[in-house]
Amino acid sequence: MRLARHGAAGVERPLISGADGAWRDLRPVIDDLTPATLPAVLGGIDIGALPVVEAPGRFGPPLSGIGKIVCIGLNYRAHAAETGAAVPEEPIVFLKTPDTVVGPDDRVLIPRASAKTDYEVELAVVIGREARYLLDDDAAAACVAGYAISNDVSEREFQLERGGQWDKGKNCETFNPLGPWLLTADEVPDPQALGLRLSVNGEPRQDSNTSDMIFGVHRIIRYLSHFMVLRPGDVINTGTPSGVAMGLPGMPYLREGDVVDVEIDGLGRQRQTFGQA
Repeated sequence: MRLARHGAAGVERPLISGADGAWRDLRPVIDDLTPATLPAVLGGIDIGALPVVEAPGRFGPPLSGIGKIVCIGLNYRAHAAETGAAVPEEPIVFLKTPDTVVGPDDRVLIPRASAKTDYEVELAVVIGREARYLLDDDAAAACVAGYAISNDVSEREFQLERGGQWDKGKNCETFNPLGPWLLTADEVPDPQALGLRLSVNGEPRQDSNTSDMIFGVHRIIRYLSHFMVLRPGDVINTGTPSGVAMGLPGMPYLREGDVVDVEIDGLGRQRQTFGQA
């Protein structure tokens, strides 16, 4: 199944799509896709009985009321190499606030005084059931509701040159486009075999595969569950591959008017235009 939300920002309406590929209105079943309603939808509903939505409007984030966004840094071997960093022995963990989340095609704001706004295509994992002190990867896999595209936008000067932790460069407004839909876990037999791509103004920048992850999806979930409780509706950004502006010759950071296209196999596409805050 694909789960999504469409309509104007703040008043999105829930959608579902099954085997026939048609988008259908979920409002006869739930008011919105939230952490509270997600388990019920995943539990099984009669999709065919729902009314078809012929032309969905703007896609918003596929989930409302996200609890927390847990991010993994330096999680691709080639990305660690391009930044000159050692391969981490344990996952590098940081948090983004849920209010950074916007729709997949919404305008992204370059912070005032920013000179180093960067892009990061990432596989996002949405948690579907509580995860606490998980013992193996099978238990971790059972906690996955589904997968989506995330662009973990970052301001590198704020992140790396202004002291303290990474939070200042990760939590600027609009810095987490998410969607366009959530593809349920049963539709992704191997999350370590997905192609990821990103381009800026039509120029390919990132082209990789989740097989290059240092720590795989299920290992990440199991690891995190020993440091925090993961709950339905939490999101994990699992890291970005090589090709970020910070690692390229000349460091081609984003400027006003740049258009970024983001894609992951089976999870749709994003397109953002970047503008000044």
